[in-house]
Amino acid sequence: MGALCLALALAALPAAPAHATPAAVDGGPSVRLSEKQAGKGGTLTVTGRGWRAKTLLTLLICGQNMIGGTNTCANGDGRAVTTDAHGAFHQRLPVAEPPKPCPCVVHVATVTGPADAADAAFTVAGHPVAPLPKESAGGRLTVLAAPRLAGSSGLLTWFGAPPQRELTLTVGNVGSAPARNPVFQIGTSHGVFAPEWQDQQWRGTLPAGKKTQVTLPVELAAGAHGDYLVSLRYGGKLLVEQPWGVGRPWGVTLFWVLLCVVIPTAVFRIGMAVVDRVRPRRPGPAARHRHGGTRKARGSVTRGDGESAALPWFTPDTAPSTTTSTERPPSKGSA
Repeated sequence: MGALCLALALAALPAAPAHATPAAVDGGPSVRLSEKQAGKGGTLTVTGRGWRAKTLLTLLICGQNMIGGTNTCANGDGRAVTTDAHGAFHQRLPVAEPPKPCPCVVHVATVTGPADAADAAFTVAGHPVAPLPKESAGGRLTVLAAPRLAGSSGLLTWFGAPPQRELTLTVGNVGSAPARNPVFQIGTSHGVFAPEWQDQQWRGTLPAGKKTQVTLPVELAAGAHGDYLVSLRYGGKLLVEQPWGVGRPWGVTLFWVLLCVVIPTAVFRIGMAVVDRVRPRRPGPAARHRHGGTRKARGSVTRGDGESAALPWFTPDTAPSTTTSTERPPSKGSA
């Protein structure tokens, strides 16, 4: 009788959907689809639980189980959604054919903050299906310690030079073969834009079961500022994401302010110099000495040898009288 009751209780439990993500079993972020299969042009509803509250997510349909990263996804037909206060979301997603053949998945990942992702198996009706690519014979690398961005901005960066840092992390080879000169991909993204990936090769050999410290250079475009996200992946697998806050190049702003002050001042000075050069000039003292005959006659006379001599000056009591009289002075003999 007890065995019968136990069987009935197990039968009453809801069965887990076949297309639910394994993360739901572990208590992490989960993704559930309303349809297991749909053709291009259709829609399906994606439901998620267990995510961080108020977090921006991207939803993509990817081929090859997304083992090649977002290059295998239909990025142009993706959707974005923000989780609610309980870490859940409900979003409709158009069905599109990814650039790679199936098996396909619906990939959901966080855009900012700590990296979280979950996949749910999905079949795009009518889309080609091909075997998954074989795993590379090289080693499989994984990150063993938290990465860090080392370096600081110099004076040239303050004036708009490209900001530079070094991404340092400890990686371990968990594969069965050594990893020789592994090629990493470093991506930098700003806001909600997709990362721009660049290949960075690490020179060296990492034997199987060993670990080492890897340092890779990271550089942004000239004049970049704001909040950036540095991503690192190897073999199509995302390894780490590190935030990077870049200050504004205030030296460029100062340069333009000074330029707006210096140029008008220089133009004003040049204009005043031109005006001073082209305007007519008044005759100087030497010219007035040569051409001012009246003033010269009043103050000096010219001698025969060509030199001028000053005229004598009279005091008021010795100056000759300028008045004329018709009366003649009386003679001594007159009475």
